Amino acid sequence: MINVAIIMGGYSSEFEISLKSGNVVYQNLDNKKFQLYRVHILENKWVYVDDSNKEFPINKHDFSVEVNGTKITFDVVFNAIHGTPGEDGLMQAYFELLKLPQTSCEMYQAALTFNKRDLLSVLKPYGIKTATSFYLNKGDEFSENQIIEKVGLPCFVKPNKAGSSFGISKVKTKEELLPAIEFAYKEDNEIIIESFLDGTEVSVGVITYKGEIKVLPMTEIVSENDFFDYEAKYLGKSQEITPARISEEVRNKIAQAAKKSYEILKMSGFSRSEFIVVNGEPHMLEMNTVPGLTAESILPQQAKEAGISLAELFENAITEALAKK
Repeated sequence: MINVAIIMGGYSSEFEISLKSGNVVYQNLDNKKFQLYRVHILENKWVYVDDSNKEFPINKHDFSVEVNGTKITFDVVFNAIHGTPGEDGLMQAYFELLKLPQTSCEMYQAALTFNKRDLLSVLKPYGIKTATSFYLNKGDEFSENQIIEKVGLPCFVKPNKAGSSFGISKVKTKEELLPAIEFAYKEDNEIIIESFLDGTEVSVGVITYKGEIKVLPMTEIVSENDFFDYEAKYLGKSQEITPARISEEVRNKIAQAAKKSYEILKMSGFSRSEFIVVNGEPHMLEMNTVPGLTAESILPQQAKEAGISLAELFENAITEALAKK
């Protein structure tokens, strides 16, 4: 029997969503093939949580746990942590040092993709189109006019390293710019300000499935709110239409850009990239390497459309991680 630690939680605003994702993985993996352990990675504790919600502390020295006098070690880790420390490279580096295979990409790829600014800078020379952007670090002096001159209005102000649309504002007037920058600084000490791309938002999953890079059917995102914010993502204020209502030509362009990005970055595991299509050309916004994994989440919806069940999707991730070893 393969011992699988499903890590969930994390240290960011996304920890509750991560707990949901982790529990869905736990419920859908075949417990006849795998011995499953839910491991909560929280700022104040790392614990294995059994079915009666009893907690057993994780030994960080070797990522083992003692349960009723028996020491348990793991063969593989299923990473379901959105945000830090599961999506930014910290857990990946830790498991690499322990030589413990895990299902998400490697440390460098996680750190790079988690930083929107660096990700887009790396992909741009390969012909991946992006919005016009302006970068700020906390403490930088800036002129509102200079920012508006470069990116125009409306524009988006985003924390550079945060997920689930926390800290994002759509700015329509010069007066709204400063409060939006202060709001974004609550999530991160780096900010990215981007020109508003007026087009169709499309999300596309790219995964390694049965040893091959596979582009999943795409999802069109139609937000009832001003943009695809937290409410739209998690509180039902959006329509997610899979497959997306786009032409074959546009679909091919997005698939090519998404797959090319996955290959250039030497990605493995799950990825979900967001694009906005303007005049038939896809512009990349970001790439998530630990996307939501609940049945309602976008990547599982896309897998379902491709005929891949949650159980198959999650089992494949474990098979791929063990093969990397």
